[in-house]
Amino acid sequence: MNNLKVIYEDNHIIVVEKPVNIPSQGDKTGDIDMLSIIKQYLKEKYNKPGNVYLGLVHRLDRPVGGVMVFAKTSKSATRLSNQVREKDFEKTYLAVVNGKMEKSEDTLEDYLLKNEKNNMSKVVKEGTKNSKLAILDYEVLKYDPEIDLSVLKINLHTGRHHQIRVQLSSRNHSIYGDQKYGGRGHGKQIALWAYELKLNHPISNEQMTFKSIPEKIGSWKILEDIQNI
Repeated sequence: MNNLKVIYEDNHIIVVEKPVNIPSQGDKTGDIDMLSIIKQYLKEKYNKPGNVYLGLVHRLDRPVGGVMVFAKTSKSATRLSNQVREKDFEKTYLAVVNGKMEKSEDTLEDYLLKNEKNNMSKVVKEGTKNSKLAILDYEVLKYDPEIDLSVLKINLHTGRHHQIRVQLSSRNHSIYGDQKYGGRGHGKQIALWAYELKLNHPISNEQMTFKSIPEKIGSWKILEDIQNI
């Protein structure tokens, strides 16, 4: 797979930019997925016969692009998965959302309930059976009054199903192009991107930061004059 964009690679991990509309791992559609693409890349690059080990540590929703890390050994996979569980794994997203935010920065806390049948989540009252606490904070990088859209930088504190999409849409700030949760820009690509990943290297324990910025075209043209990303 020649068009795989590798951001960083060593003997233990590989960090790549996931293109939009490619699943993180195989699903019922049978479409090509990131695990298969990277395994093929490693097989060809290192001329490896047989099956190549690659550990999936975290996922991105299929329509969302951006930075992802995969483990090249089972030891690395276990250690990175522990970091995810212990919240030592920091994920920052960029999103283009409807309207002007009430505050330039804020923390959002909600209880979310996932509906398995339609694969959607919704905000529910605290104490609702099977609901999970979802927390994120955001900072507004830009508001464009002409098109009434804002660019947010979002830090996830919990990793709930469709969390960013649900928490923002419940406040009438749906993500542009989000058909599932009522976003403007019908038929457009969802403007949500995994922009930055901070983790401790599973072997050396060195803190590492990886970034990926979407191409400034289409819905992302709005990023053009933002300096601080």
